[in-house]
Amino acid sequence: MGNITGTCHDNETIDFFYNNSGKAINTQWKKRDVLIVTLGLIVCFIVIFSNFLVVAAIFKNRRFHFPIYYLLGNMALADLFAGFAYLHMMFHTGPWTIKLSPNQWFTRQGLINTSLTASVLNLLFVAVERHQTIFNVQLHSSMSTRRVFIVMLLIWLVAIIMGLVPQMGWNCTCHLSECSTMAPLYHRSFLIFWAVLNLMTFSIMVAVYTRIFLYVRHKGRQMSQHTSTTRQRETMMNLMKTVSMILGCFVVCWTPALVVLLLDGLNCDRSLVLGPEKYCLVLAECNSFVNPIIYCFRDQDMRRTFKEILCCNWSQRHKNRGFSEVKFHTVEQENGKSRIPKAKERSNGAPLIRASSEDIPASPMN
Repeated sequence: MGNITGTCHDNETIDFFYNNSGKAINTQWKKRDVLIVTLGLIVCFIVIFSNFLVVAAIFKNRRFHFPIYYLLGNMALADLFAGFAYLHMMFHTGPWTIKLSPNQWFTRQGLINTSLTASVLNLLFVAVERHQTIFNVQLHSSMSTRRVFIVMLLIWLVAIIMGLVPQMGWNCTCHLSECSTMAPLYHRSFLIFWAVLNLMTFSIMVAVYTRIFLYVRHKGRQMSQHTSTTRQRETMMNLMKTVSMILGCFVVCWTPALVVLLLDGLNCDRSLVLGPEKYCLVLAECNSFVNPIIYCFRDQDMRRTFKEILCCNWSQRHKNRGFSEVKFHTVEQENGKSRIPKAKERSNGAPLIRASSEDIPASPMN
C-alpha cells in the first residue's frame, strides 16, 4: 500500500496494520502456533525459576553483598522481568493477536523491548566490571556501591525509554508504507536503530572479552616461565572457558534475532523475515536463562545457597563470614597467593586463619 501522508490511523484495528504489512494473523490455532507457544512457555518458566533463584540467593546470603553481585542481581532481575514479559506475550500472540488494540500491542512489544534491553545492558556492564577487576591490581572492585546503584538505575531508565519510544511516536501509524513486516506497527527506521544499537553493544563486548583473553594468554606465558603452580594455570583456563562461554552463548542467542530485525528494517523479502521470526525470538529469550548458568552456577557458594533455598532453609548459617569462597581470582591475586605460605587446616579442611571480609571481596565466577 502507498503512503498516506498527513493521515494517521491510531484508531484502526490490528488487523488493518497486519494486512498493510502483508503479515497474516491466524484466526485458528495451527500446529506451528501451538509448538511456538509451548516452547515459549517452557522457556518462560525456566527463565523465571532460574533468575528467581539468583535474586533470592543474593538477597539471602550476605557474602554476595558486593558491587559485582549487585550487578549480577540486577541482570537476573532484568531476565526475571523478561520471563514475565515473554509469558505475557505468549498469551497475546497467535490467534489472540487480532483481539488486541494498538495500545495493547505496543504494550506487549514494549515489555519485550524493555526487558531484553535491560538484560543486554546488564551483561555489558558485567563485562566492563570483569575487565576492571582483571586489569587493576586490587582486591576490591573500584566501583563503589553507590555508583553501582546509579548504574543499575540508568540501565532501567534506558530500557524503559527504549520500550516506550515506539508508542510515544516512533511508529508507522501515520506512514503506512514504512511499516515493518515483523512488527507491523513499528517504523522500519526504529528496527534498524534498535538492531544496530544492540549489534554495537555486542561488538563492544567482543572487544572487551578479546582484550581479556589476550591479556590472560600473555600472563599465562609469563607464569609458565617463572612458576609451575598448577592452580595458577587452572585460573587461566577457567577464565578462558568463562569468556568462551559468554561470547559463544551471546552469539548463538542474539545474532539470529538481530539479523532478522535488521533485514526487516532494510525492507528485505518477507520470506527472509517471517520464516525464522518466532524461532529467533525464542532463541534470543533463551539468553535470559543462560546468564545465570554462566555467571552464578559456576560459583560454589551460589550453588550451596540455591540448595538451601530449595530446601526452604533461610537461616543465615554463615552470617559471620562476609565473603564468598569462590575459586576465581585475578592473575595478580594468584601471584600474591603463590608467595604466601598456606595456612594450616583443621580436621574439617577449613583454614585456621581466614582473611576478613575487608580483605577479600566476593568474586562471581569459578
